[in-house]
Amino acid sequence: MVAIPVRDEVERIADCLLALDGQDGPAPGVVLLVNNTNDATVAHVTELAPSLRCPIQVVEHVFQPARANAGHARRLAMDLADELAPAAVPLLTTDADGRVAPGWLAANLRHLARGLDAVFGRAVIDPVEAARIPPALHEADARECAYAALLDEIETLLDPDPDDPWPRHTERSGASIAVSRQAFRAAGGIPAVALGEDRAFYQALRKADARIVHARDVEVVVSGRILGRADGGMADTIRRRLASPETMLDDALEPVSARVRRLELRRTARLAFQAGAAVPGAFGPAWATLDGALPRERVAVTGLGVEMAAAAAIRDRLLAAQTVTA
Repeated sequence: MVAIPVRDEVERIADCLLALDGQDGPAPGVVLLVNNTNDATVAHVTELAPSLRCPIQVVEHVFQPARANAGHARRLAMDLADELAPAAVPLLTTDADGRVAPGWLAANLRHLARGLDAVFGRAVIDPVEAARIPPALHEADARECAYAALLDEIETLLDPDPDDPWPRHTERSGASIAVSRQAFRAAGGIPAVALGEDRAFYQALRKADARIVHARDVEVVVSGRILGRADGGMADTIRRRLASPETMLDDALEPVSARVRRLELRRTARLAFQAGAAVPGAFGPAWATLDGALPRERVAVTGLGVEMAAAAAIRDRLLAAQTVTA
């Protein structure tokens, strides 16, 4: 079942639902959490629903101001899907302004059928709307993504995950998440945070020792608008960066030297747990505690070039060593 938080999306919800309705194979059930809405979204969905294969369940809700944000809306939408979906049916979520690719559902289900617990897909900005975003913002994002990819490749070399091999992407967006019911509940559902609920959910899954893949064959097209509907969404980020260019990178992108130390420590801890025949499911909580105690450093935008060069050198050295030992 697909859970979608919706707020004032009368102009885009039809495209979202039609994309889900056009999936290969059986159409998925959909629960729409229409929250704090002042437009005709509900009437529009009611008119459209009879023409769709997807069974649509609309739940209306009004959050108090402190909770009227993307994080709490997705949490409640997923909780409702967990209550409403038949037993053992996995949960998926996307955004109301998104259009999932034709094979989105089938690809997610294939990964889950391999025994994985969660699938994180890619969110691609609509090319028409992307063209309206100033080139400087695209360029800054491309540099940041390139550095994120370097750090991620280093991770696959220092502490590889057989469930999530390279090449993979680095996104953890609520626009495309699929999760088994068992893993969803083990992680405690979507964390009750205002911002970054998707990343927080990823961390909760990791803490629960979930098997996760960042699947390159799972994709959704999302809007590139700067006037969003939910506080804390992608539109907020784009608008903020347009108004005031960031001086620091995303706080998940630490200096490469710090990342290497963190990965080496995680690998050592993992091997120690494996050697000690630890109880299954024990590593995630232990590492979360240890990792949470480690200091966090951030990279200034002006220092990105130096960090990228250092990361590329480390990546190349690790690749060379891997070739020698192969």
